[in-house]
Parts: sequence; structure tokens; C-alpha cells
Amino acid sequence: MIRQFELVEKVKSYDPGAAEDVLNRAYVFAMKAHGLQLRASGDPYFSHPLEVAGILTEYKLDSASIITALLHDTIEDTPATLNEIRSHFGTEVARLVDGVTKLTRIEFQSDHAKQAENFRKLLLAMSEDIRVLLVKLADRLHNMRTLHHLNDPEKQRVIAMETMDIYSPLAERMGMQAMKNELDDLAFSEINGDARDSIRARLEFLRDQGGDLAGRVIGELQTTLTEAGIEATLSGREKTPYSIWRKMQHKSVTFEQLSDIMAFRVVVDTIEDCYRTLGVIHGAYRMVPSRFKDYISMPKPNGYRSLHTGVIGPERHRIEVQIRTHDMHEIADIGVAAHWQYKQGIAKTDGRQYRWLRELLDILEQTSGPEEFLEHTKLEMFQDQVFCFTPKGDLINLPHGATSVDFAYAVHSEIGDSCVGAKINGRIMPLRTRLNNGDQVEVITSKAQTPSPTWERFVVTGKARARIRRFIRAKEREQYLELGHAIIERAFSEEGYSKSNKALKGVLKHFHMASADDLAVEVGAGHLTGRDVVEAVYPALKKKRQTGKVVPLARARAKRAGKGAPVPIKGLIPGMALHFAGCCHPLPGDRIVGIVTTGRGVTIHTIDCETLAQYADMPDRWLDVSWEVSAELAEISVGRIHVTCLNAPGSLGNLSTLIAKNEGNISNLKITNRSPDFFEIMLDIEVRDVRHLTDIIAALRATPVINSVERARG
Repeated sequence: MIRQFELVEKVKSYDPGAAEDVLNRAYVFAMKAHGLQLRASGDPYFSHPLEVAGILTEYKLDSASIITALLHDTIEDTPATLNEIRSHFGTEVARLVDGVTKLTRIEFQSDHAKQAENFRKLLLAMSEDIRVLLVKLADRLHNMRTLHHLNDPEKQRVIAMETMDIYSPLAERMGMQAMKNELDDLAFSEINGDARDSIRARLEFLRDQGGDLAGRVIGELQTTLTEAGIEATLSGREKTPYSIWRKMQHKSVTFEQLSDIMAFRVVVDTIEDCYRTLGVIHGAYRMVPSRFKDYISMPKPNGYRSLHTGVIGPERHRIEVQIRTHDMHEIADIGVAAHWQYKQGIAKTDGRQYRWLRELLDILEQTSGPEEFLEHTKLEMFQDQVFCFTPKGDLINLPHGATSVDFAYAVHSEIGDSCVGAKINGRIMPLRTRLNNGDQVEVITSKAQTPSPTWERFVVTGKARARIRRFIRAKEREQYLELGHAIIERAFSEEGYSKSNKALKGVLKHFHMASADDLAVEVGAGHLTGRDVVEAVYPALKKKRQTGKVVPLARARAKRAGKGAPVPIKGLIPGMALHFAGCCHPLPGDRIVGIVTTGRGVTIHTIDCETLAQYADMPDRWLDVSWEVSAELAEISVGRIHVTCLNAPGSLGNLSTLIAKNEGNISNLKITNRSPDFFEIMLDIEVRDVRHLTDIIAALRATPVINSVERARG
């Protein structure tokens, strides 16, 4: 147990201006308050707050934090009162001690009321002064170090799980990596001691086999950097057993398949030196693809900054190299605690940016349950952002108005790409549902899912929007490419020629295109016609072309008849290169024609659609297309009907029930006209094909309450 004078000396070593008499008074006050209380280990209870204070001196926290550590259990476990602390040590210390006490009460609530949500949302219930959280983390760290003294195995396991689920992630979010690693390791030894011992044994075996491998690698790296004129401090470290185990579980790999068990840190003076060092290392050793990460230009949310790269390093070992400045190195280990260090008279932050945390604490203390708590957390300070959680308790910070799709992309781009649904607070909700503060979101994924173009209409985060747009651009190009080649091939066939890549390459300069595929994409998108390409290949055809003559609609419809196979629309995704006209709602089984629309690909109309009249003088825009009965469209088709039914009780119920019995689904309903006797209704119904819609229409016509049913045209 650290002695009184040793604690004071530690504080004064980094804070010469610390009030020694106040530290001594806090030491004596806590010792007297706890009196003869004992811990499970049999040690005096006072040893615990003293060790917590010692932990905080390692982070060079200010005197108020150290005093708070000494006093943090006095209100909860001794007769001492908050007023006594305020009168002896001032308002600041009293406020900090009160904050730590409130966190302890939250802990108690979670254990007895089983409000796991409160624990998982602990970050939302901190004090306005983040030092309260730092004291609480140090308190948990010492409790974990002495956990083995508890005689109740089940309680040990509960505390260890609590630490891994709550306190370790909190330490990580505060940027306190060293504390997180120790908390993880202590919890891991309790939860899965056999796995931890096995990994430690393997690490020991590797050390024995490799000798002083780390020393040799550091020596060679040091020589390489010195020869390049870079002054750097190097060190090596092993991944922790828990980190190794988690990676093995996450990636489903064996211990032997891991490539970054060893990591080496290079600490330099400036950011410029970081990038120079990176260049030297990449110049000297072969980089491992996909192992480079730049956290300097894109810091982690907890403020972590560093360059990470994987290389085939000295002795042909795959190693990870982390490059950072001295300041970055300090923050990487102690994170937010670095802001409270006394450095050349720089004042510590007052923590006002964390004020909302204390307000949430007060709300939690006054509410009766998690639902009321969540309702009251919609504070003004959250107008521009919402805080949501994964099922594991990870915090996801999103802009106001964000949806489940934004959440999925914030978790990981691949999860966003493959999400098909979401559970919000345990209930399945539409993907476009806006999230609220404290929502727990579970994303449901499918390997067969791809981003939908409709998502772009409601996502609000830049990451989600950029990812969706990138997918759409890639998929549109793919669709335009397929469609363009089909259009070009048909255009050649109509003139009695065969399409060849050689012919297309010969006209690339004419169209200022780099490749035949680029040319096909422009045709598929409607910026060029198939006839434009044919006439570029065979200029003589252009002279025969009649200009300024309006082609009758009947001729336009019949022009392609008998000339080559129709262009299949199989595989084209609606909303990209393919669009179904809203005027006639074509369905599989209808006779259809395609109209090539500039920048939109092909719009599909029924052959008798009245809208086609406006394209009568543009025969080059017409495209003979086919459904290919075997083709499975990416989306359910929607047919539109107009229904006139009796204005009587139960009419709408009979209507919807009958459609459902015939396996249709109403996607939209609008009453277009109403009279005392009849309703006129427009219905959009999801169906398989035109025969399915025809069967539904026939069933409706046979119903007494239905006066008339017609398929919508025009």
C-alpha cells in the first residue's frame, strides 16, 4: 500500500504547485472515515481509495482528482456527508465526489433492477467534468486487480463481464488504451481463463523460439532510420492475450495465421517526420497490402492519431509499425487524461463540453424507468446529434435525423451495404425510421442484399450517401454497359451488319471515347443512339437517312418488327438503367416497348401507352424489348387499377381482404372521388405479372360491393 508521503511526492513530481497540506488532510480524512472497515482480501478498506489515487498519479491528474480518489467512497460507505467534504475541501472536490457517488448508484440500479440499458449508456450519464469518469475507471481497475479475493465465483464473473462490456469500452473511448488493455486482460482471465493461459503459453513459446526477436527488429529498424537521417525512439510490444483471442474469434483464424502479434512503435518529433519515416520504411521493406491506415489525417473518435502500416520487415517477419509524435504517443496511452496534465502553466479544460453528461445523471436519478429516462434525454444539446448503441453497447454518434441505414454504415461499410432490416430497441422497424437518443439498434444483414437507390432519399450521413452513390455509379455503369452493347448489336443487325469490337475501336476517336465499353455505356445511358454508332462505322448510311420527316406512330411501333431479337431486360435493376413508366405501369406479360431516355437508360412502356405519341418523330429512341418470361425481376412489379365500390360499411375491408386472398399486396391507396353512393379509388398493387393482376381484377368484379374495376391507362 502506497504511503502518505509517497503519494504527495508523486503528485508534486509533476505538479510542483500542488497543495501539499490539502492532500495530507484528504489522506487523514479518508483513513479516519473508513476506520476499521476491511476489504474481502482482509486489507484495510482505506487501501482501496489510496491505490485508486496512486493509479491516477500515473496519469498525472491534478490535485482535485487525487483528492476525489481518496474520498470517492466516503459518502457511500461511511458516515461522512457531502457538506463535510465541501467545508473541508471546497466546492470543486465536493462536486467531483458527488459525481462518482452518483455513478455508483447507477451501478447499483443496474444490478438490482436489471436495467442493462443504463449500464450500456453509462457514457450518457457522466458528470459535466470528465474527471469523474477517470476516477471511476481507476476505481474499477483496482477492483479488477483484487477481484480474485472475492469468494463468490458468480459475482466475480458478473463483475468481469460488466468490466468488459462497459468499463473497457469507456476507457477506449476516452483514449486510455493502457487502462483498457489491463481491464480487458483482467476480465478475460476471469471469463475465459483457459483461453488466456493457452495464448500466453503460445506467446512464451514464440519468444523462446525467436530469442530476442524484438530486439533484433528494433535494432535493424533503428539503423535504417538513422541512415535516412531520422531521429526516432523505437519500442516493441505484443498484442494482449484478449486482443489476440478476439481477433481469432472475429476473423475465424488460428493463432498461427495472425500476422500482427508483434507491433513496433516509432516515436518522432513532428508530423512531417511521421510521413518521412513511413516513406523510409516502405522504401526499405515490402508493404503488406491493405494494412496501411492513416489516423493522423483521419483520427479515431477518441482522439487517437498515428500511422499504421504492415510490412515484411527484418528477417522477413510480418510486423506492424506504428509511427507517431511524442504528443500522439502520450495521448495514445492516456487519452483524455492528457488534457488535465500540468504543462508549463497551461490551464486544464473546465469540462464544459461534457456538461450534458451531468444533466443526464440528474435526469436518471429522478426518473422511474429507462423509458422515462430516454424520453427526458432529448435535450437541447442533442439537437444536432443522436447517440445510439449496438447490441454490444458500442456507442455510435450520428447526426440528427439519422436512420438505421446511417447507423449500419457508421458501424461498417459492408454492414451498410448488406443491411435488409433493423431492430430498434428490440422491435423490427423500417430502415427509413429516424433514430432517437439512446436507441439500441441491431442491424439485420444478408449476403444477397445490395444498396438500394431509394436509400439515398433518406440517409443523412456523408459516409452512407457516398457509399450508396458509389455503388449506384458502379452498378449503373454495369447496367448501361450491358444495355448499350445490346442496343448497338441490334442497330447493326437492323442494317444487315454484324457488330465487331474492331469496328467499334475504329470509331472511338470520333466519339472521344477511351474504350468500346465506354462507348457502350454512353449508348446505354441514352447520350448516344445505336444508329449513331452504326453511321460512324458506315458513313454512307448517314446520307440515306431521311431528316425532318415525322414518322407515323404506327410505323414507329412496327419499325422493329421482325428485325432481330428483342433486347432482353433480364437482370436490369429497376431504378438504374431500367425504369418502368408511371403512366402505364407495365407488368411482366404485357407487350412492351423501350424508349431510350437521355441520361436515364431505358423507360419501359406498354405498347398501347398514349404517352408514346410524343416519341413518334424520334424512331431512334425506340427499342424493341422483351420480358423473357424466365427472368426474375429484382423487385416486385406494381400494377395500378381504378375501382368504384359501394359507399357502405365493410366495402374497403372486403376489397383489401379479397386482394390479400389472391396474394396481392396494396402498396398505395387513394380515394379520387366520393359521393353518397360510391367511392372511386386508385390502387397500386404488388403483383407477379399481368396474369396475376388480371386474376385479382376478375375476383374484384365478381364481388357485389364492387361496381367496376379497370386497369389504369395513361
